[in-house]
Amino acid sequence: MEPAFVGGATYEGDIVEQMLAGHCMPISVRIIGNLQVRRGDTVLTAATLGGPKPRQIFEILLLKLGTPVSKDRLVELLWGGRPPGEALATLESYVSVLRRNLQPGCAKTGPLRTANGGYLLEPSLVELDLAQFNDLVDLAEHSSPQQAYAALTQALNSGSGTLLSDELTPEWAEDARDHHTAAVTAAQIRAAEIAAGLGRAHEAVQWSEHAVASEPLNERAWSALVTSLESAGRYAEGLQAYDKCRRLLDRDLGCAPGPALRDAHVRLLQKTAETDGELSEVLEALLYLNERMRAQSLRESAMAAANSRTRGFRTGSNHESASRVINSFLNKALAVS
Repeated sequence: MEPAFVGGATYEGDIVEQMLAGHCMPISVRIIGNLQVRRGDTVLTAATLGGPKPRQIFEILLLKLGTPVSKDRLVELLWGGRPPGEALATLESYVSVLRRNLQPGCAKTGPLRTANGGYLLEPSLVELDLAQFNDLVDLAEHSSPQQAYAALTQALNSGSGTLLSDELTPEWAEDARDHHTAAVTAAQIRAAEIAAGLGRAHEAVQWSEHAVASEPLNERAWSALVTSLESAGRYAEGLQAYDKCRRLLDRDLGCAPGPALRDAHVRLLQKTAETDGELSEVLEALLYLNERMRAQSLRESAMAAANSRTRGFRTGSNHESASRVINSFLNKALAVS
């Protein structure tokens, strides 16, 4: 039996035989953005599935694709703990309406099935954009950097929209939306990290900017942005990003950036100073004095590691030398102002 291509998906074997016999019709479903269902040449939308409740039943089953959802659970989700008097009968009537619209003429063999005292959508007959997004993200976790980046790019280009944008009120829809948004942000951060490793600094900056915009308090997103800007040679922007992150974390969470971000900040300062001899001396003096203050509460081994970070002001150099450099710089800066 030759494969059949329907609604953007390829079907083989018994599924094709059933299709040709008129027993079922696969569907292609989009729930990232506005709901859309394609069944052959027919296109269904949120307004053409039989009403709000049949549509919501369909969406709940899509979120659990291939897993039965009990009637009691559906009643709980649909009416939020305040079901009507004949809730089960009402639910069954809504399912009948959904079946007529979703799979006309094939109530028992279409995607919507009765199972274990509830209902499910047969995954072999449903091509779902959310499932494709999740599959591509999972694939990236077990692939080479080049393959992982390609998978993440494909997933993010097609799946970064708002999940279930037709359902703004139900709590179950909001929970699913939050989960998908977090998954998108995590994928953007991972794409940024991989892009930076592949030498694609400009793309790394773009992905990390998207992640920061989505989750402004996500320190890993800020770390990806700062290091991406560093890789792109945009040191001043990297310093600005670090400062914005520092202020946000302090204001909203009462904490400071972690070690990875602080290390990136030091690297950016050093690289910025490399193009300015006087600024380089001031930076080295500040680093030296800072490490000397920290060393008072560190063990001897930690102090030795800290001292190794400074180049021009080692322990053998006197304290006054560092102070003199800083004072000279401050006097010049104040004179200009």
